Amino acid sequence: MRLKDKVIIITGSTSGIGKAIAIRAVAEGGKVLIHGIEKDDGQKVVEQLGKNATLCIADLSDPTTPQKIVDSAISAFGKIDAVVNNAAVIERNSLFQLTPEAFTKTITVNLQSALFLIKTAFPFLKKSEGCVLNIGSINAYSGESSLLAYSIGKAGLQTMTRNLANAHGTDKVRFNLINPGWILTDREYVDQVKKGLPEGWPEKLDKDNIPFGSMSTPEQLAAACIYWIGDESRPFTGSVVELEQFSIIGRNPEK
Repeated sequence: MRLKDKVIIITGSTSGIGKAIAIRAVAEGGKVLIHGIEKDDGQKVVEQLGKNATLCIADLSDPTTPQKIVDSAISAFGKIDAVVNNAAVIERNSLFQLTPEAFTKTITVNLQSALFLIKTAFPFLKKSEGCVLNIGSINAYSGESSLLAYSIGKAGLQTMTRNLANAHGTDKVRFNLINPGWILTDREYVDQVKKGLPEGWPEKLDKDNIPFGSMSTPEQLAAACIYWIGDESRPFTGSVVELEQFSIIGRNPEK
């Protein structure tokens, strides 16, 4: 029970990676605030997790949402020990496809909302000597050409993590970030089919994409997140950890 009685806010947790983190956190003794914009999906997750979960449906593009999320967590559980900023808009756009409106939407949800959720939750995190785990992406290092705005937002999230870690170590609030690689979520499966890959494409990838022979799963990523949410990782802060099946920085695949 590595998270026994810890209260954890997890944005974007009605499905995918966020849902997997929530399920694992409760299995480790935690209590979770499930957040998202799909009410039906959120209710199913809360029903699955029972009394150790509460639901907050709110759009992160709304500047009032961070306060709604924090108020909901405090109302349900009375404290906050950790915030996991996982929610993200993934819209494909390149330099010549990107519009100001699309850029603003992506940066607001993927970066700005995370910052102001941290700001709103900070008094409670300071009281509990808690932590923040930001879920970034390996796209922060350059990214796919069709994920321009997404990549920029994830790079900002990485810098924000290190900046806040430097600024608030003396407050005993920790800030760390995980950059996942390619994870097989339901959304990713559908997205790749829309792009033209055939049904069953994860089983047809070559070893350049998945050296271990199968794609990484949300559940595997969630297992790694528990260390950074819990006290085992204390006092480490400002860490940026890549979770992928190969080295990200400086990778030069065999020719």
